[in-house]
Amino acid sequence: MEKTEQENSERPLISHITELLRRLRTILVVLALVFFVSFAFGIKMISYAGYTIPVPYPSIYSSISDYVIKAFIYNELPKGMILINVNTFDPLFASFYVSFFLSLFVAVPIAIYEMWAFVAPGLYKHEKKLIKLAVLPAAMLFAAGASFAYFIIVPFMLKFVLMYAKILGIMPTLSVRAFINTVISLMMATGIAFEYPMAMTVLTFMGIVSAKSWKSGWRWGIIGAFIIAWIISPGTTGGIIETTIGLMLSGLYFVGVAAAYAIEKRTKKNKK
Repeated sequence: MEKTEQENSERPLISHITELLRRLRTILVVLALVFFVSFAFGIKMISYAGYTIPVPYPSIYSSISDYVIKAFIYNELPKGMILINVNTFDPLFASFYVSFFLSLFVAVPIAIYEMWAFVAPGLYKHEKKLIKLAVLPAAMLFAAGASFAYFIIVPFMLKFVLMYAKILGIMPTLSVRAFINTVISLMMATGIAFEYPMAMTVLTFMGIVSAKSWKSGWRWGIIGAFIIAWIISPGTTGGIIETTIGLMLSGLYFVGVAAAYAIEKRTKKNKK
């Protein structure tokens, strides 16, 4: 029996959907595997033939996520603030949060690769080159944002809360679940917010917003930077954190303007 013309035309679409599902399955498997290892496995250092080798072993009491939680407590919690267990399963939920964060950290590069492998055959050579050039700056911007939250925002916020609690004469306590959730959510939110210039560059590359428009609308860009800062800020420091983040994002806006001009110049050159 001969196949109809409609069936022949649908075959490429089905093939694309199958490939996309296969790549999504790979990403989900990596997420699940890293989450399981982080939550249920610890690391032991074993000496063998003069070398020290890290070996994973099953343990939910000294797992990789537990090590990360202890690092957060050691580096972020100010002296004088007491970490407490409010609800029965708070330490367990904290370990869940950290394990999920670690799984995202490992899976995102793999997800980028899988999505790149899916869309790359349909892109022009200059488009592929520009996307490859954007990967490293995007990763660096996210890392800069997460580091900014980890080393500046969270410590300053907790010290401010500690000082305010002492002034009021109350016990400076914090639940372990709220502490871990605050650290991770601020790192994620600030890391994404620092992609501000990358989002501008992508919109210019797609031909949606010109570099000239970004430059002429710099006032709106700064307003947008402070709105983003207000959204992601914990809002407990009387505007200090919001202002700091807003100024950082405002500076990144002008970096985005320069990058948009560079993208337009490169695009025009490739079209010649």
